[in-house]
Amino acid sequence: MVAANQLLIGSLFFVGAAQFVLAMIIAEARYPGYSIANNAISDLGVGRTARLFNASVMVFGAAIVGGALIGTGLFGPVPTLFIVLAGAGAVGVGIFPETTGRRHLRCALVAFLFGGLSAIAAFSHEGVPLAYYSMGLGIVSLTALVLLARKHMHGIGFGGMERLVAYPIILWALGLGGFLLCAT
Repeated sequence: MVAANQLLIGSLFFVGAAQFVLAMIIAEARYPGYSIANNAISDLGVGRTARLFNASVMVFGAAIVGGALIGTGLFGPVPTLFIVLAGAGAVGVGIFPETTGRRHLRCALVAFLFGGLSAIAAFSHEGVPLAYYSMGLGIVSLTALVLLARKHMHGIGFGGMERLVAYPIILWALGLGGFLLCAT
């Protein structure tokens, strides 16, 4: 039973993150004049790419929440709470696109903050070397979140700095999913 749960959890994390990465690439290519340096990721949630992006980020968030809830015993209470909050924030980003203002910003902050914290909190529940990679990805994400909040873009623009917040979280979800899939 444990192996079946790990397979399901790993699949949810891996497939949820992978489909989101692919959907973002497609949306970025289809969005007129889109710049990864200057545009926010959530710009993809309005206009002609809205349906694809919003659906994809909601699937990502739901997969993360589902995996965390199934894996409560696997991750422990604190990492599970952080992972659920990160996933719920991602779902909220899709429900409330950036045109909704504060609701969107709150959801994005929850997804980013708890996504970075999840990667760090899961450290003791992952095997080596993934645990060290997760810790590093969480630190990069949270550091970039602080820099973004303080408007320190370091020559990569708002979009580039936002990606330094988001991509480590997505990479962590992919890595954890792969680790769980291989551990079964």
